[in-house]
Amino acid sequence: MDIPNFLDPIFKPKAIAVIGASAQVEKWGHRMVARPLSTGFRGMIYPVNPNAKEVAGLKTFATIPDLPQDIDLAVFTLPAPQVPQALRQCLQHGIRGALIISAGFAEAGPEGEKLQEEVVRLAAQAHIPLVGPNCMGLWSAPVNLNLAFDELPIRGSITFISQSGTLGNYLMLLAKAKGYGFHSFVSSGNQAMLEVTDYLEYFGDDEATRAIILYIEGLQDASRFFRVAKEVVRKKPIVVYKAGRFAVGVRAALSHTASLAGNDRIFEALCRQAGLIRCYDPLHTCDMAMALASQPLPKSNRIAIISGGGGYCVTMAESAVAWGLDVPQLDPSSSEKIRKILQPFAPPPWNPVDAAADVRPMTYARALEILLSLDYIDGILMMIPFMFSLQLRSPASIRELIDATEIICGLPGKFHKPIIGNMIPVVSVGPALDLFKGAGIPFYATQDESARAMHALVRYARILSTG
Repeated sequence: MDIPNFLDPIFKPKAIAVIGASAQVEKWGHRMVARPLSTGFRGMIYPVNPNAKEVAGLKTFATIPDLPQDIDLAVFTLPAPQVPQALRQCLQHGIRGALIISAGFAEAGPEGEKLQEEVVRLAAQAHIPLVGPNCMGLWSAPVNLNLAFDELPIRGSITFISQSGTLGNYLMLLAKAKGYGFHSFVSSGNQAMLEVTDYLEYFGDDEATRAIILYIEGLQDASRFFRVAKEVVRKKPIVVYKAGRFAVGVRAALSHTASLAGNDRIFEALCRQAGLIRCYDPLHTCDMAMALASQPLPKSNRIAIISGGGGYCVTMAESAVAWGLDVPQLDPSSSEKIRKILQPFAPPPWNPVDAAADVRPMTYARALEILLSLDYIDGILMMIPFMFSLQLRSPASIRELIDATEIICGLPGKFHKPIIGNMIPVVSVGPALDLFKGAGIPFYATQDESARAMHALVRYARILSTG
C-alpha cells in the first residue's frame, strides 16, 4: 500500500462533507462544520442535513447524492446504526476518505462490533482510508483543517498521533499554553482500519514533521509497528506513552477504544529495540518532543549551566544529574575567561556559572559562546534574567538586549550543540523571548522539565549512534 497517497484525502482534502451536520451548537455535527469554518480551512465545506437549511451559516444539502462531485473527505457524526448506509452512499458518490466521529461501535459491545466490521468492509472494498470510529477528529497544518479543537494549535513541526481524543485534546491545550507548535494531530479512536502504525508511516515520510508523539492503548500488529517504528526513528524521533502498564489500565483501554493493551514488558523491550523514547507520564511527551523537534543533538551528556542566581544553578545541577546528565567542572583557563566578563562579586565560574544577578544581556551571550566552544561541553541549560518587558530600559540597553539575544540564537547552529532555557511563565515576556522562540530555542517552567528535555536529546543521539 502506498501510505502517503492513500492518506492524503484525510490530511490534505480540498473539500469535505459533514454527514450529520447539525444546527445545534452543542452537537458534534455542528462542531465539525464550525471548527474548520472558523479556523480557516482552505477548502470547501458541505454540510448534509435534511431538516435544516443552513448550519453555521453554510447552505446544507438534504442528501448525500445532492452533494457536489470531487469531495475528498466525508466526516460522519450520525448515530452508529446509520453510518454504514451513509458510507455506502458516499462511496457511490466518489468520496475518497472517511472519518467517523460517532461512538457506539466495537467499544460498545457485540452489536457495535458488527457495525464496525461493516464499515471497514465497505471502506476496504472501495480502497479508501477510514479514521476511527469513536474518535475526536484531526488537525492538519498543510490545508489548515481543524476538526479537533475549538481554537487552532500553534503551528510547528510536531505531529501527535493519539488513540484517545480526550487525552490528546487535553495535552494539546497544555502544549499550546506552553507555546509548543504542532504540524498535525489525529485521534485514531477504535482503529478499525487505520491504526497508529499507518499514521506513523505516513508522517515518517512527511518532511514538515520533525518529531512524533504517540499515545497508544493497543496495537493490532505489533511486529509491523516495530518494523515501521524502527525505520522512522532513523529519520526523526518518536516519543511514546502507552497505557496498560497495570491491570486497571488494561481494563480501561478495553472499554475505551476496544483495545487490548498487551504485555507491558514486551512493549518495553520493543521500545528499546526500535529506538522509541518511552515516557511514563503523558505530560512529559510534549516537553521532550519540543526539544527534539527544534535543537541539534549533543555528542554526549556533558552540559554547562548558567544563570543569574545561585539557587537556580544548584537545583538545575541536581535535576541534570537526576536525568543522567554530567556537569563537568570547567578547566582553569576557560573559567578565567568567563570570570573576566562577570561582575567582580560573582563567585568563581566552575560550572554551574552563577552570574550573580548580572542583568547585562551581553554577559550571557559571551559566556555562552565560551562554554559552547569547549569540546567537553555538549549542551547548555540556562536561565537568563533579561526576558522581560522593555519598561525602564534605555535605547542603548534595548539595543544590547536585541544584539545579545540574536547572538545566543545563532549559537546552536554555529556549534551544533543544543541550548535549553528556563523561564518564569508569567513574568517572561518581550522581544528576547520572542526571538528565542522564533529561533527554536525551547523554554521550560521548571528545572526538571529542562533537564528532561536535554535528556531526550542525549538519548536520541545515542539511539542514532548505536544503530
